[in-house]
Amino acid sequence: MYSRKCLSNIKKYLHTRDIIVIHGARQTGKTTLLTLIMQELPERDTSYFDLEDSRLREIFEGGAETVEQYLRQTGKIKDQKLFYLLIDEVQYLSNPSSLLKILHDHFPQFKVIASGSSSFNIKKKFKDTLVGRTVDFELHPLDFEEFLTFKEKDISLNVPITVNALVEELDMLYREYTLYGGYPKIVLTPETDKKETYLQQIIDTYINNDIRDIGNIRHVDKFNKLVRILASQSGELLNVSELSNTTGISRQSVEEYLFILENTYIIRMLQPFSKNIRSELFKTPKVFFLDTGIMNMLRQKALPVEVSGEMFETAILSDLVKDINKKSLFFWRTQDKKEIDFVVQDNFTLTAIEAKLNAVKCSLTPMRYFDNYYSPNLKFCVCLKGSVKQNEINFTACRPWELIRLVNHG
Repeated sequence: MYSRKCLSNIKKYLHTRDIIVIHGARQTGKTTLLTLIMQELPERDTSYFDLEDSRLREIFEGGAETVEQYLRQTGKIKDQKLFYLLIDEVQYLSNPSSLLKILHDHFPQFKVIASGSSSFNIKKKFKDTLVGRTVDFELHPLDFEEFLTFKEKDISLNVPITVNALVEELDMLYREYTLYGGYPKIVLTPETDKKETYLQQIIDTYINNDIRDIGNIRHVDKFNKLVRILASQSGELLNVSELSNTTGISRQSVEEYLFILENTYIIRMLQPFSKNIRSELFKTPKVFFLDTGIMNMLRQKALPVEVSGEMFETAILSDLVKDINKKSLFFWRTQDKKEIDFVVQDNFTLTAIEAKLNAVKCSLTPMRYFDNYYSPNLKFCVCLKGSVKQNEINFTACRPWELIRLVNHG
């Protein structure tokens, strides 16, 4: 099993009273992550439950006292001061928040670590009664650094890479990452035809079935058409009216479906950057898919062999979402279509990022305009082909695998 970057943060809370909740889409590795967490704990003080098993689910539906009785009667707990309950697929419970609250408040010997297969379904079932009792972690498909780990490439991205052979290898690997995405099973499967089969299974079981059921979606064919259209428009401005007209879905339903897709980790809505908050509220967002492999299968029913500009931009967005921590992510666009692909803002630093597959398409005009108006601390043109000449606005040209280090550390 390969480790995940969020594990180090989760480990900080293993000995606190907090309920640890791990959110994520299916097939992102939540069960494997729980197994890795178990390896950090005393075996005799730990028990794992997969609530997809109806027999186990019945025990937990019986309430906290039933859970404790089961553990005592099966000899799992005796006189331990602390016992770890790892509960997988917690969203299958009818009222998980009530159970977890009682376990937390009245059974202090239990430390609960729970996972669920969608943010939307968990949030819908978790009530305000858990406020102040949980710490939450999101498990996305692999970022590029994790991708390298799963490919067993011992290359550190925390330092500048200057050896030409390594640069060429990383460029090649990033192309693979962009074409096929970051779902662990896909990364670990070498054959392209099998990758396509597994990606289609994720689409069929998670998007077409799970999300449909979670959102009580009535017009399945229209919903599936909407998802395919969104995949073809990743990185473009969102036009809800056009989507409504094309799919035959009411505008209100389109907006509801977009909310569901974003809260189940399929898409990400990127808001426009502005220092005028009022104007920000009335500007059009962009829509991105969070995994390029899923996006490509929805668009073409097969995996492509060449990276396109929109695929590359989507891959950059995906890595930024996973790795810039709590910083705010936007795009910027003027009425006359000057545009900066990504703007990253935190309390102290403003960063402007242009993402162009080929460096020759990295125009100085929008960056110069943005630089004059907002004076960003950092300016990058991230590209996979070619190089950028020195220029008067002093932005840094970089490869995609360098970007996160540069954004996070300046």
